[in-house]
Amino acid sequence: MEKVRVLYVSQEILPFTPESNIGYISRHLPQGIFEREREIRVFMPKYGKINERRHQLHEVIRLSGMNMIIDDSDHPLIIKVASIPAARMQVYFIDNEEYFSRKLYNTDEKGKLFKDADERSIFFVKGVLETVKKLGWAPDIIHCHGWMSALMPYYVKKIFNDNPHFADAKVIYSAYEQGFEKTLDNRFVEKLEFDGASREDVKEVETPNFNNLNLLAARYSDGVIQATENIDPSLTDYIKENNIPFLKFPGNDGYISDVDEFYDSIHEGNSVLIEE
Repeated sequence: MEKVRVLYVSQEILPFTPESNIGYISRHLPQGIFEREREIRVFMPKYGKINERRHQLHEVIRLSGMNMIIDDSDHPLIIKVASIPAARMQVYFIDNEEYFSRKLYNTDEKGKLFKDADERSIFFVKGVLETVKKLGWAPDIIHCHGWMSALMPYYVKKIFNDNPHFADAKVIYSAYEQGFEKTLDNRFVEKLEFDGASREDVKEVETPNFNNLNLLAARYSDGVIQATENIDPSLTDYIKENNIPFLKFPGNDGYISDVDEFYDSIHEGNSVLIEE
């Protein structure tokens, strides 16, 4: 029997980013799933604040060199890789000088979200999918962590759905309390339209705030995991109204086992909801 292949797409992973729920889970969950005989690949953005020398990042020349078109402009894609020796885990980094060279993460010195946060998210998601294609690796499950990955379910189901690498992939979105204030760029939907979206496809983000981005992710996901103790009630209501398979916050004890079982239920096509 072939191993189930799980692609992890996260905006934060320890030890490359500061302590956070997303970073902690994205560091330990892939390791735990790998130890349960799954095959994994792990991706995150290469923020400028990440110390390449300390973490021994190096460019993967054979995967770099592609251009991502965002809002009718070309942006070179650079792929880097590093290892977490204690986890026996490699992490691939999506990099681009314009989007990710600044020595911060997602907000400026005043704590305001970067004006191009929407384009950074689009670039990140498309960059992961194009790199996975180039690797020749077809995931069975794509597990997304953090709002920067929230577009992934939509892109897999609507834009890359004809590609054999993703045609059968199941997408799971982990919803966290950690988000952003205010809204993304008011041309966000127009930029998605450039990639082939219709207004109906992305109606949830006509107002592109954090909660609506989560609703869009849930709409195109095969399952949603509540990754923190509290998430917005509008999201849980949406999940229940649309009968989306849902794993309520598992807590710390048995977290990896609960998620692993959820993977099996989604991979095997079971639609039973996991309720309170």
